[in-house]
Amino acid sequence: MAINENEQAELFETDEVSVVQDGDELDAGSMVAFVTEKFKRAEDARYTDENRWLRAYRNYRGLYGPDVQFTETEKSRVFVKVTKTKTLAAYGQIVDVLFGSSRFPLTVNPTTLPEGVAESVHINIDPNAEQAQEELSSAFGQEPKVTFLFDPNEKLKPGETMYDRMKRLGPLENKLEQVGDKVIEGPGTTQSTVTFHPAMVAAKKMEKKIHDQLEESGANKQLRHTAFEMALFGTGIMKGPFAIDKEYPNWDMESGDYNPTIKTVPSTSHVSIWNFYPDPDAYNMDEVEFVVERHRMTRSQMRGLKSRPFFREESIDEAINLGESYEKKYWEQDMEDDSQYSSAPYRYEVLEFWGYVDTDILAEHGVTIPKELKNSEQVSVNAWICNGKVLRLVLNPFKPARIPYYAVPYELNPYSFFGVGIAENMDDTQTLMNGFMRMAIDNAALSGNLIIEVDETNLVPGQDLSVYPGKIFRRQGGAPGQGIFGTKFPNVAGENMQLFDKARVLADESTGFPSFAHGQTGVSGVGRTASGISMLMSAANGSIRNVVKNVDDYLIGPIGRAFFAFNMQFDFDSEIKGDLEVKASGTESLMANEVRSQRLMQFMGVASNPALMPFVKSDYIIREIAKSMDLDPDKVTNSLGDAAIQAEILKKFQQPPPAPPEGAPQGPPAPPSPSAAPEQAGVGVQDTTGAGGGNIGTGTAPTPGEQGFTGT
Repeated sequence: MAINENEQAELFETDEVSVVQDGDELDAGSMVAFVTEKFKRAEDARYTDENRWLRAYRNYRGLYGPDVQFTETEKSRVFVKVTKTKTLAAYGQIVDVLFGSSRFPLTVNPTTLPEGVAESVHINIDPNAEQAQEELSSAFGQEPKVTFLFDPNEKLKPGETMYDRMKRLGPLENKLEQVGDKVIEGPGTTQSTVTFHPAMVAAKKMEKKIHDQLEESGANKQLRHTAFEMALFGTGIMKGPFAIDKEYPNWDMESGDYNPTIKTVPSTSHVSIWNFYPDPDAYNMDEVEFVVERHRMTRSQMRGLKSRPFFREESIDEAINLGESYEKKYWEQDMEDDSQYSSAPYRYEVLEFWGYVDTDILAEHGVTIPKELKNSEQVSVNAWICNGKVLRLVLNPFKPARIPYYAVPYELNPYSFFGVGIAENMDDTQTLMNGFMRMAIDNAALSGNLIIEVDETNLVPGQDLSVYPGKIFRRQGGAPGQGIFGTKFPNVAGENMQLFDKARVLADESTGFPSFAHGQTGVSGVGRTASGISMLMSAANGSIRNVVKNVDDYLIGPIGRAFFAFNMQFDFDSEIKGDLEVKASGTESLMANEVRSQRLMQFMGVASNPALMPFVKSDYIIREIAKSMDLDPDKVTNSLGDAAIQAEILKKFQQPPPAPPEGAPQGPPAPPSPSAAPEQAGVGVQDTTGAGGGNIGTGTAPTPGEQGFTGT
């Protein structure tokens, strides 16, 4: 079970790590100034990025910014929200990759050469195993050797103990303890031996644990928010894992009282890109020296910080008494729909800092540096600042020290921390589409009405010049029809719409998302057939593959490794320990399940050759086939040990019944059938009924239900 932060503190106390408690006399000015300076520096550096995000947000919402000026003759203010359609299409594809299958796209496997745990072991239950190994070794000119893990006659290596050797069984240590003197490292060489894989068992237990923790922490909802901002703004931010106490509803069946169950679980959270201020000199999270997150808290949320570990109650009370300090940024005022709302909300601005701080500053605050970091000039810390007060100041609790934020770009910009999103890629084409559509609508408004020209010299003065059906004009001179002329304005809306369609095609090219991929009708050409549209969709997936690869490399993989490190550090379960590696498998979800299943079936057909079966990992192929069918492989497939037991059970059912002893009375013979009469005479005949399927020459009549029986 994972431990909470109070238990983490007990771990740190053994290393002489301490924090400043309430009542300690200190000057918080240096730490506050340090964090504030870092925040201002990061805020100034991302000003250009904020303008890009604002344009992307307006294009998504269908709003014109203050930089768009309309002339007096322009009447239409229409905004064609193609950006919204493209963004939601990209968001839908990313979510489909992350949550389209029954399992989270994250796998844990043992490394190529596992350290500290055996890759495979088997039990020597075959009395001829040693003889077979001797013959095999002599055939290859090697010394015969059978390495028992717990053989007392075998000499231990320098510095090795029997306990160390037992640890190589990993999660199977307790299960195989009774037969330790028969356990041999390495795979079995005969069909009668059962092979176990301790490294793989530990990996799959760790994988199931991480999947359960992601589900318990509600990571699906947080990842959806991250995927949306990634598609819209170009970068999505996740944070975690942190240990929290989760409440599970529980009622006492006898008294009916509500007694919830509290369980400590790791959790993740989504961080809005607007509240994320990274090191401006870094291009990715591996290079950052610090990260500042801006919080917008209510008074009750501020008081709630007192219940969290290492937060200083007196400093929180002082910050609350100083009053609300949150001030809206310019981008917040632009994004809000109601501009008349007060710019001074009743909220507190809290800065959360993760990064490296000089040890001199920590010494001023009374933080004891652990002995292994005594010679370090800077250490990684976590600090919370509000209203000039230090609410929390602790050393980074993670080992190895890491900043628990993950920034995933939609489209990687190698020379900037923040990526490029769908809205920015089609910014120019969105402007063109809006302009051509406004021109078409204004032209349609003019060409749909007649332009009336009046010659007042031919009309009686003082008349009403309004035009309506049945209107009568009094004329005093001139030829008939010369007083009033109706002129039709030329209609060029069709030409504007052609340019609009061209701009839309350019939007497809710039974003990599063709219109038919998100529901456009009337597709012509190669897309009119099923195979043609399949080829087009396959080509359209080329752009999303790069995006999914970024999700794997920058989000799923790092957050999976963070959960792995969290469990290895704070969860003392021997069954999940091992030399393991975390792999993000999002790109595998892009391959259609039908195609993947078909390829696996074809490979199974090739490997059905008895000469090739020893080279095939059948258990892995069966599990992959189950995954391609959206089935849980742990529920529909057996492990190697269970498969061996199942095979032994099936052998008992498939064995022929024992022959009756000599002299035992025989049962009455079966009555011969008309079609089997020639066979009773011992003559082989050709079955011509279509039910037999081959030559019959057994000399005995088949019983009903057997192949070849055609009588009644």
